[in-house]
Amino acid sequence: MLVHSRAARWALWALFLVLFVPVFALPFLVILAASFSTSWSGALPSGATLAHYRDIAGGDSLRALTASLGTAFAAGILALAAGTWAALAADALRRRGRRVVDALFMLPVAVPSVVVGLALLVAFSQPPILLNGTRQIVIAAHAILVTAFAYQSVSAAAARLDPAYEQSAASLGARPWYVLLRVKLPLLLPSLTAAAGLCFALSMGELSATMMLYPPDWLPLPVKIFGATDRGSLFAGAALAVVLMAATLLVLLAVGRIRTRASYR
Repeated sequence: MLVHSRAARWALWALFLVLFVPVFALPFLVILAASFSTSWSGALPSGATLAHYRDIAGGDSLRALTASLGTAFAAGILALAAGTWAALAADALRRRGRRVVDALFMLPVAVPSVVVGLALLVAFSQPPILLNGTRQIVIAAHAILVTAFAYQSVSAAAARLDPAYEQSAASLGARPWYVLLRVKLPLLLPSLTAAAGLCFALSMGELSATMMLYPPDWLPLPVKIFGATDRGSLFAGAALAVVLMAATLLVLLAVGRIRTRASYR
């Protein structure tokens, strides 16, 4: 730890707890408690029940979770592929060209996500490319919104790579595609897995653009949570939120293990 004084360390830990518990931990604990309750009229919830989770085990809620997972996986793969390709291409450009690419890929982050949803809705509501009312337009919206984060992560890692590795491989006769596949991408693997996890997590929680685009047969879980709370079913919505958080956390833990092994490699 950078602080060597014992008193200062205790003060920093106390400050961390004062900020972390009410701002970050307490809201999640409230959601968790509400998901097992039927009412909350006092300081603590009452009417403990598992009915909300039993309802999730079948019917529309499970399909909504599957839709969210499918959307996040598909959007994450597309975003990672596009972001990695753009980051590697920009790394070979001069500073001015790199700035142009940075601006283009950061544009979806600079505008509200509802604007991205509206743009896709207008652009793909007529032939020759008709995507309105399909799950593909939802996946496309999520991919556009999270590609910037994949691009930034891979771009920062590529800028830190030592060019000696690529130069050594090229001097031994390796072709550019071989250097890319066997030298550069393996060195970027920790950053690639981190970007994949970030894209997945952001896609799992995306709501604004999804509300404008989702078809009736592809209802992601955040939209269902919003609908439940909007109807006043706060405790059922809390249970759905806990399931969403748990599913996202499990995938992120799996990605974290892959990232750890890639770092050791």
